[in-house]
Amino acid sequence: MSTLDSKYRVVRSLTRSLAESLSAEDQMIQSCPEASPVKWHQAHTTWFFETFVLRPFLPDYRPFREEFHRLFNSYYISRGEEIPDKKFRASFSRPSLDEVVAFRAHVDQEMERLFAHSVDGEISRRIILGMNHEQQHHELILTDIKHAFFSNPLRPSYCVAALPKESTHSAPKLRWLHFEGGLTEIGYSPHAEDRLGFCFDHETPRHRVYLEPFQMANRNVTCREYLEFMSDDGYTRPGLWLSDGWEIVKLAGWEAPLYWERDSADETGWRVFTLRGWHGLSELLDTAVCHISFFEADALARWRSCRLPTETEWESVASGVRREGNLLDTARLHPATASGPGIQQLFGDCWEWTGSPYTGYPGYKPLPGALGEYNSKFMSGQMISRGGSCVTPADHVRATYRNCLQPAMRWQFTGIRLAV
Repeated sequence: MSTLDSKYRVVRSLTRSLAESLSAEDQMIQSCPEASPVKWHQAHTTWFFETFVLRPFLPDYRPFREEFHRLFNSYYISRGEEIPDKKFRASFSRPSLDEVVAFRAHVDQEMERLFAHSVDGEISRRIILGMNHEQQHHELILTDIKHAFFSNPLRPSYCVAALPKESTHSAPKLRWLHFEGGLTEIGYSPHAEDRLGFCFDHETPRHRVYLEPFQMANRNVTCREYLEFMSDDGYTRPGLWLSDGWEIVKLAGWEAPLYWERDSADETGWRVFTLRGWHGLSELLDTAVCHISFFEADALARWRSCRLPTETEWESVASGVRREGNLLDTARLHPATASGPGIQQLFGDCWEWTGSPYTGYPGYKPLPGALGEYNSKFMSGQMISRGGSCVTPADHVRATYRNCLQPAMRWQFTGIRLAV
C-alpha cells in the first residue's frame, strides 16, 4: 500500500469516526449560517474526490448519482451548475444518511481502483488537496455540531465522557518575550517537513518581510483574564471597540464569549458549554478562552493597552517552535491550561486572531481552473487566525497555515494572544 493510499484511508476513516455517535437527525442540523449539517460534510468531502479526481482521471468511472454533482457543490461556481443556497442545506431530508454513507463507500471503492494504477503528478496533487480539504471538514464537523447541540434546548453532549481533569497547576504568569525583528521570510517552503509536501496556494510564495522589534505573550489569554475584562465593564465601554464590533455588541447583546451562560451555582457566576457538556467556569479559569470574535479579541487587547500580533510576527515566532500541542489527536476537545517555560500554545487549543486582513502575498497566484476558487475568492472582509485548535488534526496544521474568518464569527475555536 502506498503512502498516499494509506493516508487517504486514515483521513476518510476519521470522518466516519467523528460522525459515528451522531444520529441521522443530529446530522441534518444547521444551526447558524456559517455551519453545515454533518451529513452534508460527509457528502461534500466525497463530492470533492468524485469531481476533481475520479471524473477526470478514471476513464470508466460511473457517478453514484448524477444529481449529487450539483447538490453537494459548495462554492465552485466555475463548475457551471447553479449551486444550492448554503442556508438551506438542512432542508434536504433526501438523500438519506444511508445513501450518503453508500456514496462515500462507492467513491472509496473507486479510489482504490485508481490507487491500483500509478498515481503521480496532477492526480497525486489533487488527492493530497482533497485529503487536506477533508481534514478541514473534520474540524468543521465538531465546531458545527457543538453549535447545533448548544442551540438545542436539551443541550446534549457530543461526547459523554467527562472533560479530563486539569492538573493542579495554574497557568504560567503572562510574560512578554522579546523578538528583535529584522529581515525574515514567511510563506511555505518546499523543504519544510510537512505531510506529503503540501500547502494551500495562499501560503505561497515565500517572500521577505521586515519586522520592527516586538514582544509577544508567552501563552493565550485565559478565561480568568477574560472574566476580569468583563468585570471591568468591557462589554459596555464603546471606547474599547472598533465601530463595527460595537454595533454587533449592541445588536446581538453580547456580554460574554459564545457558550458562556450565567449560573449562580458556580462561584464565578458562569458555566461553559463544551463538546463534553456543561462545566462550571471555575473549573476552566486557567484554560485558554475560546469562541471569541476578532472584535472581542481586539477590545480585550485595547483594554490591556496591547494589540494582536500581525500574522508575519506570529509566523516568524512559530517557525522556530515544535509543531505540537492540544490538537484533535489529544481527544480533549477543549482548550487546556498552558504549562512550561518559554512560548506555549502556538499550536492547538485555539486559533489565534491576528491583526492582519486576509489578502494574497506579493506575487500570489491561485490554482488554475475551478480549484482556484478554493481560497482566492474569499480575500475580502476577513481576518487571519493562526495555529490550529483543539479540534484541528495534528498533521494538518503548520507554521505557514493561514485560516481566515469574518471578524464577527465566534462559532470557531478562536482565542487571543497579545503583542506589543
